[in-house]
Amino acid sequence: MASLHIPSATVALQHKVNRVTTKPIPVNSLCHFYQTNGGGDRSPRVCFKTKAKLSAEANIFERESTSVHEKIDYGVVSVHHVGVLCENLERSLEFYQGILGLEINEARPHDKLPNRGAWVWVGSETIHLMELPNPDPLIGRPEHGGRDRHTCIAIQDVSKLKVILDKAGIPYTLSRSGRPAIFIRDPDANALEFTQVDGGNISVSLE
Repeated sequence: MASLHIPSATVALQHKVNRVTTKPIPVNSLCHFYQTNGGGDRSPRVCFKTKAKLSAEANIFERESTSVHEKIDYGVVSVHHVGVLCENLERSLEFYQGILGLEINEARPHDKLPNRGAWVWVGSETIHLMELPNPDPLIGRPEHGGRDRHTCIAIQDVSKLKVILDKAGIPYTLSRSGRPAIFIRDPDANALEFTQVDGGNISVSLE
């Protein structure tokens, strides 16, 4: 029997997004469709599974649509860590640890993972360096890291970081908005932003 695509989730989602009051295709109608077009003694079992699945999906979308204006709360605390891909772990540690001064989190050993890596502290959170093939191109990326995917780290003094970067010969760009922030790239072209905090507050502006 030819494979059939079940359009229930797509149809229901479209109704939800467009806020159309019509209900999704009735489960019984789709069940009848499979019985009519499927043929064979397997149709009743297929229909039973399809009906149960469609009923569950319809209930989910109905619950979601009725709570669009409700606050979504499932206990978000903070960003736990950021995963960064690297080609060579030692080279990355020389950058993150040797130049930026970030310390390794020794409590997070890597011997249980299939790839090499390390965790470095960023305040109370961490960056997870993972020695894995990088699917992103290393050339042709924006010169300014603020125009690319980047990880932002809050610091107390951008001017001190400039001195460190100049001494190490690390190129950087400044925030286009004039706020105290500096952008660099690690040896694998991952963009990093360092923004200066003022009394524990981070200035928010254009990159």
